Amino acid sequence: MKKNGSTSNCAEAMKSLALQADFAKSQRIALPMSLVGKRILLIISAGIAAYKSLDLIRRLRERGAKVVPVMTAGACEFVTPLAVGALSATPVYTNLFSREDEQDVGHIRLARDCDLIIIAPATADLMAKMANGLADDLASTVLLATDRPVLIAPAMNPKMWAAKPTSRNVAQLRADGHAFIGPMRGEMAESGEAGLGRMAEPLEIAAAAEALLDDGPKPLAGKKIIVTSGPTHEPIDPVRYIANRSSGRQGHAIADALARLGADVVLVSGPVTIPDPKVAKVVHVERAEEMRDAVLTELPADAAVMVAAVADWRVEGASPEKIKKQEGEGPAPLRLTENPDILKTVGHHAQRPKLVIGFAAETQDVEKNGKAKLARKGADLIVANDVSPETGIMGGTRNRVKIIAKDGITDWPDMEKEVVAEKLAALVAERLSAQ
Repeated sequence: MKKNGSTSNCAEAMKSLALQADFAKSQRIALPMSLVGKRILLIISAGIAAYKSLDLIRRLRERGAKVVPVMTAGACEFVTPLAVGALSATPVYTNLFSREDEQDVGHIRLARDCDLIIIAPATADLMAKMANGLADDLASTVLLATDRPVLIAPAMNPKMWAAKPTSRNVAQLRADGHAFIGPMRGEMAESGEAGLGRMAEPLEIAAAAEALLDDGPKPLAGKKIIVTSGPTHEPIDPVRYIANRSSGRQGHAIADALARLGADVVLVSGPVTIPDPKVAKVVHVERAEEMRDAVLTELPADAAVMVAAVADWRVEGASPEKIKKQEGEGPAPLRLTENPDILKTVGHHAQRPKLVIGFAAETQDVEKNGKAKLARKGADLIVANDVSPETGIMGGTRNRVKIIAKDGITDWPDMEKEVVAEKLAALVAERLSAQ
């Protein structure tokens, strides 16, 4: 097995990762370390999605995993072993017929000396080899020889994914006990076509790896936690509604993080386009009144995390028919009425959870408005952020929040929303434990 790269060559390429860790340390912000001590063999096969594997290595390492890469010959045409080795800080294995490494049957050692094998991207060709027991290169030989769990992240053209041979191979691999993450829907980088075939995002793959290797403590075991997420849609008529730009990504990530700490999570979700997390129960709603009713139905609970961006107003007497534009006349007037305040209702409820956390999306005076909301709503904590258009937070993948409590304010640096979720879940566990 040929090895490429070394730790001595990776100073520059590792710079961003080191800076991130140093910044987190300086801010007393712990990076998620849910894969500490785990050794992950990452097989990168040929495809444009191989570029995502570079970020996947970073995501796995920041969670404490050691990543050992294996690259197919085709993968080396898309990303270089030097880049992969720089980010992993380990040798990169590419060649089955290495006199040096095969003296100790290196492919068997790689196949067994790990806790998990991830294939990202997994091509139709490599999956076909796996399903039919072929072993003509290092990657396929390792996969045939392993007795460790395997997580497959497919990436290919939608027609290739939908092809009958691929479907048969996927069914066989599932029957063999292998786990899958994706593929996802989206536009293909290489062809411009859209459909089912995009490789899952690195954070999604890292989360799936955590779930497969999850043998850590469950500080929230036995705790029921209600989470609201997403926007609400308040109808104007059957085809129009009032809403906001919330994607639900932050709320769904929080629900998932709480569940991974053992909580029985009930997610009450407004209309979103992202998949449901794996939690105890998901309730889908559209309007604010429906969300309020769903939340109150789930009381009592140990904690409530109210992340949803609920519309403050709804149309009084929404039209049962589409409102038609009249030539020469202005728009029909809309009479608005205030929606129920779900956070305030829960914060002052007779069955109030022990811990109530609200979110405050502000465009100005973030701390001032967050403090006022904390007092007014009866919450224990307010997670406040600036969602001005220039921040890109509303509907984006990153967040920068302030944790506002009665005894002070804590600033968290700019992070992926999934990392914010993991830190908030740990804070919930800490608060409930203290109580």
